[in-house]
Amino acid sequence: MRKLLLLALAGAAAWAADSCVDCHSKLEGAQQAPATAFTADIHRRAGFSCADCHGGDRSTSDMDASMSKARGFRGKIARKDVPQLCARCHSDANLIHKHKPQQRVDQYAQYQTSVHGKKLAAGDTAAANCVDCHSVHDIREVKNALSPVHPLRLPETCARCHADAAKMAKYKLDTHQFEQYRKSVHWEALAKRGDLSAPSCASCHGNHGAAPPQVSSVAAVCGTCHVLFEDLYKKSPHQPVFAAMGAGGCVVCHENHGIVKPSTEMLAGARSVCVQCHDAASAGGATAAKMAEQIGKLSAALDKSDGILRRARESGMEISEAQLKQIEGRENLIKSRVAVHAFQVAAVEKPVNDGMVIAGETWKAGENALKERDWRRVGLAAALVTILVTMTGLGLAIRSIERRPEAVDNPTGR
Repeated sequence: MRKLLLLALAGAAAWAADSCVDCHSKLEGAQQAPATAFTADIHRRAGFSCADCHGGDRSTSDMDASMSKARGFRGKIARKDVPQLCARCHSDANLIHKHKPQQRVDQYAQYQTSVHGKKLAAGDTAAANCVDCHSVHDIREVKNALSPVHPLRLPETCARCHADAAKMAKYKLDTHQFEQYRKSVHWEALAKRGDLSAPSCASCHGNHGAAPPQVSSVAAVCGTCHVLFEDLYKKSPHQPVFAAMGAGGCVVCHENHGIVKPSTEMLAGARSVCVQCHDAASAGGATAAKMAEQIGKLSAALDKSDGILRRARESGMEISEAQLKQIEGRENLIKSRVAVHAFQVAAVEKPVNDGMVIAGETWKAGENALKERDWRRVGLAAALVTILVTMTGLGLAIRSIERRPEAVDNPTGR
């Protein structure tokens, strides 16, 4: 039994031994860097080592033996071979599921269909591969905030290539996507509000199977999140027109990377996007103006109600029921803005009319609360006057009582 235990311990020690890390840790500069970085790598925590990618024998301290080609040592790995090398493990379901049962094993298959994968297969070694996005020796989990593919860092990782004019020159690609994205509502949600589910590059383009959305599929891509918008758009008069023009539906009005916060100003006025296609005097221009007018009317009414309710609340009045109704009114305002995508005035008027009824009720509730406040103030003033009069009377009465004994004791006044 003791012999078996010693053999087991010896085997564990041999597995734990790592001559690659031990040796490179004692070197300097670029030769030391991989060993230093590897201490944080998720593969090391899972029991893998340098030899699993670079080959060789990590169990021996003999340099010639550990780096022997006979033992599979391959040294530096060519860029064209990186995806296939990673796929040896990441496409092996039995192996991957021992460590990450929920992780997909089709990343390599997806990569081969991507723009990056096709370029690499065609001999363009500058095309992005696994290590360009995930790093090399210090690969971390996606949920790790230091990972280059963590949601907060992914746009910047993509921008390392796609915002580099020199790298993109031979592909004749624009390099302003990241700059535009950082002005968008999606970036605001992701970076400023910390919403890690907010769309970034991979949400629209894919990750391992990255490809630019085709113009005909843009609405469907946006519709993966904005489902109701997509349904309304498909039924709108815009859908067949844009499809016949070969234009991507959503981007015609909202752009693609620099998506700004929508507002009624997009319908009518100096910042209108509708004027790109519709003259103000045309039927389309009139429809846009009417929808803007309806939404503006409800927004103004709700703002007015908010104001009077705020005054009532600050005066200490109970208005919780009206405040709850006001939330419902705001929901109708949102519905009216969503309904714009049907491009029908009637579709917008329905939630607007419902919201106007609520705005009227909440205004009345606020008005009644302020009237009650004023009556309470009058009552309080009257009560204070009554108390003051009473106290004055009591004071006079007390003084009168205090004088009476003096008059009785000295009736002659001498």
